[in-house]
Amino acid sequence: MKLERATILCLAEYLENCELNAQDTLKITDDHPEMDWEDAYAIQDEIRRRKLVRGARIVGYKAGLTSYAKMKQMSVDSPCFGFLVDYFSVVDGGEVKVSELIHPKVEPEIAFVLKKPLKGPGCHIGSVLAATDFVMPAIEVIDSRYRDFKFDLKSVIADNCSSARFVLGGSMTSVEGLDLRTLGVVLEKNGQPVALGAGAAVLNHPAAAVAMLANHLGARGEELPAGTVVLSGGITEAVAVAPGDHVTLRVQNLGSTSIRFVE
Repeated sequence: MKLERATILCLAEYLENCELNAQDTLKITDDHPEMDWEDAYAIQDEIRRRKLVRGARIVGYKAGLTSYAKMKQMSVDSPCFGFLVDYFSVVDGGEVKVSELIHPKVEPEIAFVLKKPLKGPGCHIGSVLAATDFVMPAIEVIDSRYRDFKFDLKSVIADNCSSARFVLGGSMTSVEGLDLRTLGVVLEKNGQPVALGAGAAVLNHPAAAVAMLANHLGARGEELPAGTVVLSGGITEAVAVAPGDHVTLRVQNLGSTSIRFVE
């Protein structure tokens, strides 16, 4: 680690306040170019601690920047991982207040719900599928706290990988007999298709992203508990939304889920 503990605490408070107050900022590596990966995750950990102290609950985890389309869109070259708290969750068909966010975008994802714990090292696609209770369609609402979505990988990790809101819907489908690589997805905005893709866009198999997350947590002495929801990463590029937009995700064999955006 390169940053002093006091600096990590200060940056965590600053970034979380940007989230809570819907206020953007320049990426933090502009002022702290010496930051390393441990610093970035330490800042994210402190944001998580702050939320838990105020009574929030961890309800899941996410892998971010897992598709080549997203990596190209955001000018990064590897995935990142973050956490989901209870107030991020939106009911299927529910509303998101854009006034609570900065510049939201939506991503189509496949969510995994675990029936058994997963812990690295050595976790692989087979481990993930064996531990999965079911999969569901998911729309993640990302909202980077960085101005104009301009960041580097360390800055976005510190910012909890742009996490903001998410919705799950459709059917709770067993992975048995499913080829998650070939599942087609259609993301619609106001009734019109705006993004198309297939599961293989996420690291060639969505379960690969979950395995990477489990291995990442295992290296830090943590695990994915049974019952955890894991968002496996955006299958397509992210799509900007505004008040009045209605977004629907349709996933082959899994059904659909939707979300509305209001002032």
